[in-house]
Amino acid sequence: MTDRAARRISKILSSESEGSMLRIAVLGGGCSGFQYDFQIVQAREDDDLVLERDGAVVLIDEMSQQYMPGAVIDYTEELIAAAFKIDNPLATANCGCGTSFSI
Repeated sequence: MTDRAARRISKILSSESEGSMLRIAVLGGGCSGFQYDFQIVQAREDDDLVLERDGAVVLIDEMSQQYMPGAVIDYTEELIAAAFKIDNPLATANCGCGTSFSI
């Protein structure tokens, strides 16, 4: 998780109820075969990978972890959009939307 992503996640979570965390999951679907899903949650699962940095807490479930080992979570702000981007070394192709990928 980059500094930019941690700052943005921390800011988002600060407006949620205490103990909120960001869950990132890999789901089937999207225009490239797999897609990232982002949700604010209140509870951890036993098999979650927990990433913590500067007040940001990110959870990744065990099944999703196998589709994104070594991935870097970043946040970008451009003239036309602001979004979380995941640089996934397993992805062989990415969709223009930034949330869909193939392996």
